[in-house]
Amino acid sequence: MREFIEYLKTEKGKAENTLIAYQRDLNAFEKYLNERGKSLAACGESDAVSYVLDLNNQSKSKATINRKVSALRNYYDYRIMQGKAQSNPFAKIKSVKGDRRQVDYLSIEEAEKLMTLPGDDKKGIRDRALLEFMYGTGARVTEVVRLRFCDLNLRMNFVTLKDADDESRIVPLGRYAAEAMTEYVENAYDEICGRDHEDDDFVFVNFRGEPLTRQGIWKILKDYGAMIDIADRMTPQILRDSFAVHILQNGGDLKTLQELMGFEDMSVGIAYLAVTDIHVRDVFKKTHPRA
Repeated sequence: MREFIEYLKTEKGKAENTLIAYQRDLNAFEKYLNERGKSLAACGESDAVSYVLDLNNQSKSKATINRKVSALRNYYDYRIMQGKAQSNPFAKIKSVKGDRRQVDYLSIEEAEKLMTLPGDDKKGIRDRALLEFMYGTGARVTEVVRLRFCDLNLRMNFVTLKDADDESRIVPLGRYAAEAMTEYVENAYDEICGRDHEDDDFVFVNFRGEPLTRQGIWKILKDYGAMIDIADRMTPQILRDSFAVHILQNGGDLKTLQELMGFEDMSVGIAYLAVTDIHVRDVFKKTHPRA
């Protein structure tokens, strides 16, 4: 740490007040780690995430959190430059911009009730598959719109999701989502489109056989939301957020959630973690092998 402060002073020409702030932020983080049996050298990404969550829970200002994250990111960049570290645990934690996004999510009871609303006709079969798929995979609405049959493996129960940048990730299909999707493919899709599907066809379509649009999906969700008096809350994002929060509430860990949902910025995970009953100590117990 002393070498880093000296580097900032001699190589970067930082002012004395800046050096004092860096030293204070590093000391605070080192104390935080030491209380948990860790050190600056042994810090991992989960430690960085938990620290920022702790700062949020202390109601620290955005400016304070941003300053601390910047100082710690610079410190670990310095360690990498010196060959003393291979990765920066703060690399994926971006600066806080504006107020933290408020995460709204369905209760498990609301989610279960929502899935019972579609009927048994062709539209209901399609809509149930859509709802189960979005809630069961945490897919972004863009990924749902872009889904093609070649991305869907109902025999092995997994799906390849592709975002707007064509980045892809593989996500498992749970039993309910797999069953709803199978029924849709086998008993509704061909009748809706008037022909057999091909590998390159889009999975979710309207009754003109055209791919569902983002606006079309929004309308479907609003209509079902109105049936249980949550139309004002019912959006594609609330299904994605419900997927995340329910996994964490039932003992899931943040790293796995990141892989399933495909978010790079770990502050997204912090927002989800902040609305669950999981405390910082619980995160350490789940993620550190000697916690």
